[in-house]
Amino acid sequence: MLGCFAVLFALTGVCAHAASCLRGVNIAGAEFGGPEAKYGEGYIYPSDSTLDWAAARSMTAIRLPFRWERLQPELFGEFDPAELARLQVTVQAATSRGLMVVLDLHNYAEYGGDRIGNGVVGADAFGDFWRRLTPYFAANDRVVLGLMNEPADITAKTWFAAAQAGLNAIREAGSDQLVLVPGTIWTGASHWFDPQEGGSNAEHAVTIRDPKDNFAFEVHQYLDKDYSGTHDSCPRAGDAIDALKQVATWMRKHGYRGFVGEFGGTGSPDCLQGLEDMARYLNGDSETWIGWTAWAAGDWWGNYPLSLQPADGQERPQMEVLAPFMDVDSVPAQCGVTGR
Repeated sequence: MLGCFAVLFALTGVCAHAASCLRGVNIAGAEFGGPEAKYGEGYIYPSDSTLDWAAARSMTAIRLPFRWERLQPELFGEFDPAELARLQVTVQAATSRGLMVVLDLHNYAEYGGDRIGNGVVGADAFGDFWRRLTPYFAANDRVVLGLMNEPADITAKTWFAAAQAGLNAIREAGSDQLVLVPGTIWTGASHWFDPQEGGSNAEHAVTIRDPKDNFAFEVHQYLDKDYSGTHDSCPRAGDAIDALKQVATWMRKHGYRGFVGEFGGTGSPDCLQGLEDMARYLNGDSETWIGWTAWAAGDWWGNYPLSLQPADGQERPQMEVLAPFMDVDSVPAQCGVTGR
């Protein structure tokens, strides 16, 4: 499989920078709180000032987490009009600033506490969600569709069958936009080859088929001792990069591309060095990686150690490290990301 990027290059010659076009941050907040949380009290979408900050830092993309249950209060049901409007307004606000938006269904392969494939939430429900959502954004060539954030406690066999249902629904709804397909075990690069019941991520990912040939595999990779992003230091930054390199080797073997949707660390010296090394590696292997979004900015983080949001008007040290790696010469039209 040559993939969309190789095809575009052969046809147009504009793909020289495509593989490194998506560079920026996650802007969290819309996934906060439980399903019953009230807007403005339990969760929030990015403010204009935060979007201005992202655009001013030469970012090309943001990843925008949101919750399935808020947008679709009942499986197979209609979308909540107010929540849909918030999502649409935010996407428009971001793309009008020149940012690309990765829509991130931030649900860990579950809905209302029920895991996909458990008899309550099926692959057909997942497909129904994407069939309903896609038409609202299919015409926006700055939108990328992220199927699901960090599937967990689900086998790769079950998950990739659901992912295929979601991808099929997107194509049936008329979109040929770039789709990001994660794996299980929180889609960690360090877990891509881990044995699990029925087979590993690597074994089942190769079953994905896309009639538009425009998808990439999304992986996440933190730098701390257990790769969770919950510790103050980053003693395994080198191991984390090695894990990405192993996945990259697998992707090149099969003709795939990858996207790192989350990585991050605190302001400790080893984390800052690890962030720099990871960004340099990802940019340097632009034949394999279409880009990355670091974790995480957002208006409500406060003193969260991994926050990239400016505090009291001062840039966080993590952003000072990452900023030089965000600017690219290409424009979104060169990314192989379309919405025809």
